Amino acid sequence: MASEVVPIVQLSGVRIERGGRAILRDVSLSVAPGSITAVLGPSGCGKSTLLAALTGELRPVAGSVQLFGQAIPQRQRALLELRKRMGVLLQGNGLLTDLSVAENVELPLRTHTDLPPPLRQQLVRMKLNAVGLLAAADAWPRELSGGMARRVALARALALDPPLMLYDEPLTGLDPIATGVIMELIARLNHSLGLTSIIVSHHVHETLAICDQVIVLANAGVVFAGTPAQLHASTDPLLRQFLDGQPDGPIPFDAAPRARSA
Repeated sequence: MASEVVPIVQLSGVRIERGGRAILRDVSLSVAPGSITAVLGPSGCGKSTLLAALTGELRPVAGSVQLFGQAIPQRQRALLELRKRMGVLLQGNGLLTDLSVAENVELPLRTHTDLPPPLRQQLVRMKLNAVGLLAAADAWPRELSGGMARRVALARALALDPPLMLYDEPLTGLDPIATGVIMELIARLNHSLGLTSIIVSHHVHETLAICDQVIVLANAGVVFAGTPAQLHASTDPLLRQFLDGQPDGPIPFDAAPRARSA
């Protein structure tokens, strides 16, 4: 009998609070190896909070979060080792302006490995080549377009060959051409490198085009989990409002009143 495939990410009954207020409650989901999972939902629904739980930045007050079949460790040293197995692409890219493109990509290798400089430089060239920016190795971040800067940040996130990639709004601020380039890169690198990817995004249709699984968050929980085809076929009023960009519906325009502390 074939052995059971262990999910790369497994959340069970997770509840996360900020200031005593539940941001996510009773969240359960599973991410299979080699897949691309999209986490969608309206602004403020807890998408970035979910990513913070996966990196160990936020601890749930209830439930469990497992990565690679193990609970996220409490000890700082063990947590840092776990984070080496995750690549994170941030919204703002996070490139250091006083370092060249190549030096930015090399930074994780210099910080977390004892590799000699010639080998580090060879790896940097490989990562830049993978995102189509080998010719920009000596450029400065200020000389890059938004799409190019996002690709450099992607190359840096891949520097340590992490098996799990987390993308936090990877398309923010990009024009349609750069958007297409980034999404094609995410899909191609995921399959060619054998990665598992989780994409947090509010760019619905661009993200659905490349993902295998969709998780929709709203009202502090999971309101949908399934394939892109199943999501498109849904008649749920909340999902239809979100997918079709309707101004009126179950998702209110006004922010909900904050509960006052006693």
